[in-house]
Amino acid sequence: MEFGLWQVWEGGWVSAIMRGAAITIAVAIAAMVGGFVVGVICGLIKWGRVRPLTYVVDGYTALVRGVPELLIIYLLFFGSVEFVTRVATAFGYAGLADSGYAFVIAVIAIGSISGAYSTEVVRGALAAIPQGQIEAARALGIPGVRIFRRIILPQMLRIAIPGMNNVWQVTIKDTALVSVVGLQELMRTAFIGSNTTRHPFIFYLIAAVVYLAITLISQAGVDQAERMLRLRARK
Repeated sequence: MEFGLWQVWEGGWVSAIMRGAAITIAVAIAAMVGGFVVGVICGLIKWGRVRPLTYVVDGYTALVRGVPELLIIYLLFFGSVEFVTRVATAFGYAGLADSGYAFVIAVIAIGSISGAYSTEVVRGALAAIPQGQIEAARALGIPGVRIFRRIILPQMLRIAIPGMNNVWQVTIKDTALVSVVGLQELMRTAFIGSNTTRHPFIFYLIAAVVYLAITLISQAGVDQAERMLRLRARK
């Protein structure tokens, strides 16, 4: 009998794929949040030309954007797993590196990549804010914190949304790379299923459909957020 979608369902692969998709989304969200925080901080440093921190941020973004994402994951994981395993074993947690550690490394690796690209998006959004508004607020004696909260931040978020959406889409796809460290996200689950059943086309096709569904749903959410911010800006 030919292997098809019904055999995928009967074999319990659907639930396994859904668990993998959940891990993919969890990694992507955690990495995106961390990357956005890094991006805002580093973007402000580059925009404000805070030396010598500007040189550090420039080095970070140049390094991350100039090195393949897969290599970053390899360096972070294989460069630290032995040390973490020894420490965990010493404290009686020998299975740490085999379980949650892969997830942590995935979030850190993808988050560092997301942060580098978010930095440039935030810097560009800050540079697009009319400087006259900030100078006028300073001339009126408005405190710097209030200027940032009421003038800079709202405009930065509105301008940065399209760029951050691109970073989010790339982040979702980059999560497929963490399958190399053994984390059973969507791509790893599809790989295991294809090897087990000897039907790679079906499992990779299902993975592609799930990835597409995630990106389309998230795109709809971003479009809605962008419309809401535009309406607020007009009021």
